[in-house]
Amino acid sequence: MIDINGWEPGPQERTQTIHPEPARALAALLDVDPPGPQLPPLWQWLYFLDRPRTADLGADGHPRDGHFLPPIPDRRRMFAGGRLTLHRPIRFGDTLTRRSETADTRLKHGRSGELLFVTVRHTYLRDGAEIAVEEQDLVYRSGDPAAPACAPSYEAPRVEAPWTLPVTADPVLLFRFSALTYNAHRIHYDPVYTTEVEGHPALVVHGPLLAILCLELPRRAGRTVSELSFRARKPVYVGQPFVAAGSPDGRLSIEAPAGITAMTATFA
Repeated sequence: MIDINGWEPGPQERTQTIHPEPARALAALLDVDPPGPQLPPLWQWLYFLDRPRTADLGADGHPRDGHFLPPIPDRRRMFAGGRLTLHRPIRFGDTLTRRSETADTRLKHGRSGELLFVTVRHTYLRDGAEIAVEEQDLVYRSGDPAAPACAPSYEAPRVEAPWTLPVTADPVLLFRFSALTYNAHRIHYDPVYTTEVEGHPALVVHGPLLAILCLELPRRAGRTVSELSFRARKPVYVGQPFVAAGSPDGRLSIEAPAGITAMTATFA
């Protein structure tokens, strides 16, 4: 049974100058021109990174211990979604302070056992003024992995929408995104671990990458985004063709094979 009694991590603060080089690297990954002079929404995930020592990593590639990591045994972590409100744009050259705190913890029961949902809130400050608030929803499960999933479909989805961006994530793309975000979770690069320990049928495409691809649609259409909410519903696997789809009315999604909607999002 998951028990987090007494786990009450306090807030943390970190200050960093937003240099353009990480954004240039992500632009190269996406085959687009580097942005400027403002950082696109969600691209703040390239900054304020945790860089733990190798000796401090667990078997899954994540840190064994961390300020916002719940103290539960054999935890397996997945990205569940989040929200972002931008009061002011983040500009290259800004020196920002990110204040992080636990906003919510919820214990639920799923088909594979108990699930702990943790929401971490990040508040971004420039010269002491709040310019953005982000919440990330993470889910942790403990115990034995789920039964191995069925082989995924690789038939390209048929999507009709005003905005579409077809993508097929190969291992190189997953490796590059993991490197950009300093993410050592083995489900993104170690197929043996992914299938035998975590119970997935293949390498998993990063949830944050799917969210960024959703936001590419309004960005490429010249729309300014000040609010965003997104929810990961199903995994997308390496080699699967999928489509980021959206419309000017604010609806976005990731459409995967076999009629699966892997992520839903809204923007304003």
